[in-house]
Amino acid sequence: MIELDGSEGEGGGQVLRTALSLSMATGRPFRIGRIRAGRSNPGLRRQHRTAVRAAAELTDAGVEGDELGSRDVTFRPGRSPRPGEYSFDTGGAGSATLVLQTLLPPLLRGGGSYRITVEGGTHNPSAPPYEFLERSWLPLLREIGADMDVELHRAGFFPGGGGRLVARVGPPSSPTPLVLRDRGELLDLRARSHIVGLPEHVAERELATVQAALEIRDDRLEAVDHGERPAGAANVLVVEVEFEAVTEVFTEHGRRGLPAEEVATRASRRVRRYMESDAAVWTHLADQLPVPLALRSGGRYRTGEPSSHTRTVLDVLRTFLDVAPEVEVAGTGTWEISVEDGHAA
Repeated sequence: MIELDGSEGEGGGQVLRTALSLSMATGRPFRIGRIRAGRSNPGLRRQHRTAVRAAAELTDAGVEGDELGSRDVTFRPGRSPRPGEYSFDTGGAGSATLVLQTLLPPLLRGGGSYRITVEGGTHNPSAPPYEFLERSWLPLLREIGADMDVELHRAGFFPGGGGRLVARVGPPSSPTPLVLRDRGELLDLRARSHIVGLPEHVAERELATVQAALEIRDDRLEAVDHGERPAGAANVLVVEVEFEAVTEVFTEHGRRGLPAEEVATRASRRVRRYMESDAAVWTHLADQLPVPLALRSGGRYRTGEPSSHTRTVLDVLRTFLDVAPEVEVAGTGTWEISVEDGHAA
């Protein structure tokens, strides 16, 4: 039984999600305590509970502590993930994308087909949006052999949720190691402003500001009005930066009292910081590559200074698999992360 402390490293849900993925893939049981102990609302939240129960359903796992607010969970998988159709609901605005990012990597080791529907939030603060899965993460997984895609059937925003994502997974092809040291030439810049229950000028002002800051063409700007929702207003600005080798996705969430221009300015600053760096991969994508690489192909990529999330993922990897991920300085403000293929572990 692997013992984990959920308060270590990043201290949020990352330890739990990574452990679930690796336990599903390897069949190794684990016990995790002090889940999100340093957070203002410690213990399991909706998306964490959904991830635990979904992982258990796919692997016939025995689970203890899978209730909202629980700070201790024991997970004992009974089998490798079983092919089939599944449907899960976070029961609110809990992140559907984080649930899928827990469930999909273990399927890189399987040979069956899956259709997984997750309802909840698709565009949440503190979680990657649907566009990140579609444009940034999954294309790189397909490069290492995955046969996966995700469709957005309905967008769901905080606090109401109500979104729906549907993932299709087929048997993977032969693994190909990922080598991502250079991002190549810039191919495209585009921005999308999602609004819910807000006047159109909010989206227009955001797009005008981000266009001026990043020199985005008129035809690469899009305002998406989702109409009125019972849960109230929401706003998310998404900027996609497409290079030859990788696409990075940046989001900024509007809120009451924060002008649309400031939302766009904050997003633009983050985009420029990435574009002015020598990194191929930026913060969120750097978090989400080590587990798929360890489970399928191995590889290496260059990023900015590794976040606490990334280092937490690497620490949990070392616990479950006989791999030794390395983090080395590759230049000014640039690090190279290498992950061995732990497929035979």
